[in-house]
Amino acid sequence: MLVRRDGQLLLIEKRRGLGAGKVNAPGGRIEAGESEADAAVRETVEEVRLRPISPRFRGRLQFQFTDGYSIEAAVFLSDMSEGEAEETPEARPFWVPLDKIPYERMWADDHLWLPLVLAGHIVQGCFLFDGDRMLAHEVRSSPFGGPSGLSHAGRADGREGG
Repeated sequence: MLVRRDGQLLLIEKRRGLGAGKVNAPGGRIEAGESEADAAVRETVEEVRLRPISPRFRGRLQFQFTDGYSIEAAVFLSDMSEGEAEETPEARPFWVPLDKIPYERMWADDHLWLPLVLAGHIVQGCFLFDGDRMLAHEVRSSPFGGPSGLSHAGRADGREGG
């Protein structure tokens, strides 16, 4: 769940589980009978005690790891929230100016799609990882309400294709 407020983005330093120690946005798994948006809000409340209001769908990301593990994530953005972010055993939250997002402390894919979402695009991405190392990626985006077709595909080494 991406929460934006006063020119800043809410991020967390993840304390446990996949990506522990990395900077990320709050989020987690869907529980039985729950919508993706409801799960994103619930996970944000559980992780940082802040409640996003009226989240908007902004994309879908698929992650495949070479060990066979895979994750599909829905991306939501909220420009309104209730409460203040608090530290929990799961996460240490912090607000960062939009022009100072610490991509160097985040998963290697984040710099490819997050700026597009923050600029109003809807994204679709597929990423292949070996542990923390991104091996390949494909990201497609379209401006909200506009035609799809903007596309970027490449390898983690910056070469296009495959």
